[in-house]
Amino acid sequence: MPNDFDYPSSFVRIVELGITNLEPWHILDGELLRRRAAGVAQRYAHRVLVPFAYRQDSDDLACWEPGKLGEGVVVIHDFAAADWEGRNGYADFRDWLRQAVEDMIEFE
Repeated sequence: MPNDFDYPSSFVRIVELGITNLEPWHILDGELLRRRAAGVAQRYAHRVLVPFAYRQDSDDLACWEPGKLGEGVVVIHDFAAADWEGRNGYADFRDWLRQAVEDMIEFE
């Protein structure tokens, strides 16, 4: 993780509440977080991405891009060719969370 990066308080609160499974989205933690962050850093070295959630039915990752979007969230399609990874963007974590809940409702 970038040295000057702090998780947004809205994200920290959701994790503290134990809301980490929004099937099909899952909050990354532990070894899986470390592996995905290292892989993203290698595959997309031209960007600074901090992944925090993955989508189980695709290679999509929700990430912060410090210094570029403030607290905005980008969704990338991991393993895509460099410069083809971009999917969606959200103004902040709460906007991403609203979409994740909608995705959960539709996923049933």
